[in-house]
Amino acid sequence: MRPDRPRARGGHSDERGNDVKWLRFERGGATGFGTLEGDDTVAVHAGDMFAGARATGERLPLAEVRLLAPCVPTKMVALWNNFHALAAKLGNPVPPEPLYFLKANNAFAAPGGVIRRPAHYDGKVVFEGELGVVIGRRTSGVSEDEARAAIFGYTVVNDVTAVDILKKDPTFDQWTRAKSFDTFGPFGPVIATGIDPLAARVKVVLNGDERQNYPLADMVFAPAKLVALVSRDMTLEPGDVIACGTSVGVGSMKPGSTVSVTIDGIGTLANRYE
Repeated sequence: MRPDRPRARGGHSDERGNDVKWLRFERGGATGFGTLEGDDTVAVHAGDMFAGARATGERLPLAEVRLLAPCVPTKMVALWNNFHALAAKLGNPVPPEPLYFLKANNAFAAPGGVIRRPAHYDGKVVFEGELGVVIGRRTSGVSEDEARAAIFGYTVVNDVTAVDILKKDPTFDQWTRAKSFDTFGPFGPVIATGIDPLAARVKVVLNGDERQNYPLADMVFAPAKLVALVSRDMTLEPGDVIACGTSVGVGSMKPGSTVSVTIDGIGTLANRYE
């Protein structure tokens, strides 16, 4: 498998749909979705990934399809200052409630795709490896227990940022603009269900060198709490993604770089930056 090809390990399905790795793909000009069997086979499904998906019996070699982002969100909610270690390093207080912004859907990009520098921007562009929480049902004003049932699964996110734009205007922090350039929101390669993300770590490798390696258990607001609190502010739709924020080790990318974000139990999201 090529170094820039997305990698997703293992995965199996049981009758309840637990411990599955869901993916979307393009083949011969048509899109489809299914589950990953082993390391190299796609079990094709029909219907709705989030409501009543059914196996068709068709199986395709993973090498013969092009992976897409594993769902089509209406929005990505992305966290700032959600890890104790980074808050301590920056001298920021731990927030009493989630601090977040929205990443526009034009930013979404596929695993293995190219992250492109905006033609009019020549400043610093950074990677931020993160856990993504994928919503599985329409969710509004739920409790933390109800939020757990609303989580479909988990994915890997690279929250790419044009950092020089954030504070460019002293009267207004430009979070949306800095985070929402085309291709600045790759995620995937799969949505993993039936895992405990707080037992995992996020590892980011840039051009073969490890740059981030942090435990998800260090989160200020864990996934179910995030879903509950965000759902009080806005309705979350099936396929929406909450990017849980990043920790120490964020760094810049130069054109020609390859960045890989790995979360055990989910897989590796790999993209080139040009």
